[in-house]
Amino acid sequence: MKNRNGIKWSRDETILAFELYCRTPLGKIGQSNPDIVELAELLGRTPGSVGLKMHNLAHFDSTLQQRNVTSMSHGSKLDAEIYSEFSRDCSKLAYQAQIIKAKMQNLEFRDIIDVDDLDLIPPPGEYREQMMKTRIGQYFFRISVLNSYDNKCCVTGLCKPELLVASHIKPWKVSDERTERTNPSNGLCLNSFHDKAFDRGLITITRDFRILISDAVKDVEMDAGTREWFMGYSNREIHLPNKFLPGKKFIEYHNEVIFQG
Repeated sequence: MKNRNGIKWSRDETILAFELYCRTPLGKIGQSNPDIVELAELLGRTPGSVGLKMHNLAHFDSTLQQRNVTSMSHGSKLDAEIYSEFSRDCSKLAYQAQIIKAKMQNLEFRDIIDVDDLDLIPPPGEYREQMMKTRIGQYFFRISVLNSYDNKCCVTGLCKPELLVASHIKPWKVSDERTERTNPSNGLCLNSFHDKAFDRGLITITRDFRILISDAVKDVEMDAGTREWFMGYSNREIHLPNKFLPGKKFIEYHNEVIFQG
C-alpha cells in the first residue's frame, strides 16, 4: 500500500489497530513488535504510528484505569467510537478485522484466516459464515487471553504455551454470543490441570482475585506433592493480566453457579 503517513486514520485502519491492541501484551506495544511491523506495512504507515494508535486506544480501556495504568492522555473521536462499538462485541471485531485484511490484500477471505482445521468448515452458505465467525472468535479469544497474561498460568505462573488454556470464567455454552463468549475479560490463562479443576467448579476466584479451593477436594486422597500443588495456592492472589481484568459479573457467575463450595 502507498505511504499514508500523515493521513488521517480511517475507520477500517482503526478497527485493525484495535484488534491488534486486544491481542498484544501491553508491554509489547512497540515499533519492533513483528505484528505491529506487519500491520504497518499493510497500512502504509510506520510501526511507530501504529504503536501510537494502539496506545491512543488504550486510553479508553477501563481495565487499565482500574489498575491505575497510565496510557496516552487522549484519543480521537473515531478511537472512542471504535472502542465503544467493538469492546462490547469482540466476535464482531475479530470477524470484521479479517474481512478488512482480505479486502486490503485483494485476497479471498479464507486465504488469510489463521485458524486450525479450516478445511473442516462447510461449503459457502449461512451456516459456513456462522462457523467461520465462531472459529475466528475462538482464536481471537485464546490469543487475547494468553497474551494478556503474558503467556503465564494465572495460578502457578507456568510459562509453557502448549500447556496453557484460555479458560472461560462463565462457560461458553451459557455466555452471550455477542458480548461474552469472546470477551477477554471472561477468560483466565490456566494450565491444563487447573483449567479442568476450574471448569468442574473445584476451584474458583473471588471478586478480589484470590483462589478458593472447594471442600469437595480437600479430603481427596493425593500424594504430598500433588496436595501442595493443588492446596498450596489457596487464598493466594492470581497473577493479574496486563489488561482485561477478569470481569466481576463473570466471577460472580462462576462463584454462584459453577463452584462446588
